[in-house]
Amino acid sequence: MTGAAELAALAALADPVRAAGSAAYHKAPRPYLGLTVPQVEALVADWRAALDVPGRVALADALWRSNIHEARIAAAKLLTQARIVDDKAVWALIAGWVPGFDAWAIADHAAAAGGRRLVARPERLDEVEPWITHPNMWTRRAALTFTLPWTRLTHPKPADEAIRTRVLGWATTLAPDRDWFIQKAIAWWLRDLSKHDPALARAWLGEHGAALKPFARKEAAKYL
Repeated sequence: MTGAAELAALAALADPVRAAGSAAYHKAPRPYLGLTVPQVEALVADWRAALDVPGRVALADALWRSNIHEARIAAAKLLTQARIVDDKAVWALIAGWVPGFDAWAIADHAAAAGGRRLVARPERLDEVEPWITHPNMWTRRAALTFTLPWTRLTHPKPADEAIRTRVLGWATTLAPDRDWFIQKAIAWWLRDLSKHDPALARAWLGEHGAALKPFARKEAAKYL
C-alpha cells in the first residue's frame, strides 16, 4: 500500500498559514500541511472503518514513511485501539518508530497507540526497558510516555503495582538527565500517579526528588 490516496486527502485540507506556524513551533525538519488534529481524526475514522488490521498496519507504515507531520499523526491514530486480537505487527511497527522520534507531538500520539499495546501485553516492557539508555532523548522519554496507562489505574492489581515500581526505577535512572523533556516526562508520570497512589509518588519524591530540576519537582508534586 502506497497511501497515495490518503496522503492526497490530507493534502487537500492543507492550510499554508497554519503549516508555517506548525513548522516554526515543532521545529522538526519535515513537511507540514497545517491540519488540525480533529481534521486528521475525521479522515482516520473513515480509513480505519474500511480496513482490517493488516490493512491499517500497511497504511500506517506508508503514512509514517512519508515523513509529513500530519501523516505521521494519522499513522499513530490509525493504530490507537484498545483491543486488537493479533497485535504483533501493530506493536512491531510502533516500536520500530521509536528510535526515530524527533518531536514531542508525533511521539506523544505514537505513545498513545503504543501504550495500549503494552497494556495488552505487559511482557513487552522487556523491549521498552532498553530505551532508557538510548542515545536519542526522545526514545528515552518514550519509556515513560508509553507506560503512562499504569499511572491512571484506580484499582491496580499486584502485577500493575509491580510495573509501577519498575517504571519508577526507570525514572530514578533518568532523573539525573538534564534535558527539559526528560524532566517534564518524569514529572508528568509522577503527577498522574499521585492522583491514584499519592503515597507511592510521595515516597519516590522523598527519596529521589532532589535529583530533579526544581520545575519538574514542583510539577510532580502538584497534587500532593
